[in-house]
Amino acid sequence: MGIVRLVLSAVLAICFFSYAQADALPQPTGKPILTISGNISNTNADAAAKFDRDMLEAVGLVTIETHSPWYDGLTRFEGVSLKKLMDFVGAKGTTVTAVALNDYVSTIPMADFDKFNVILAMKRDGNYMEVREKGPLFVIYPYDTASELQTQTYYTRSAWQVAKLIVE
Repeated sequence: MGIVRLVLSAVLAICFFSYAQADALPQPTGKPILTISGNISNTNADAAAKFDRDMLEAVGLVTIETHSPWYDGLTRFEGVSLKKLMDFVGAKGTTVTAVALNDYVSTIPMADFDKFNVILAMKRDGNYMEVREKGPLFVIYPYDTASELQTQTYYTRSAWQVAKLIVE
């Protein structure tokens, strides 16, 4: 029994050490669709974390069903929890700046990620979002859960065609 504990402890220590090292994130095997930079500790490329679609999905997908000003009726969005993604890259900061493919910039308080369960949506109504459909990534709040989310403040934080997140 003692040897089993010793081996298990060694394996856990190696796994933790591997994850905690800088550059511990795997390399994207597909085309990167997101780059996270700034004050992060887990990277895979030049002080940044690059993700392809499969890597983002591996972090875990969550669903939000909500009304929004961009689509008629109730819409189902699937994507990565921004809180979980920030934890995954070891983000330390108070804001995240989302930069879209068209250079639109939106600054989002990191506190929103936990308070409102904000996601970085990849799918709308079961389909991956293409660039012409506000994809590949779209910051989505659960707008129906609180009247304060149904304001211009939160709509302007909801950047679409997101390509970069910068933690500050």
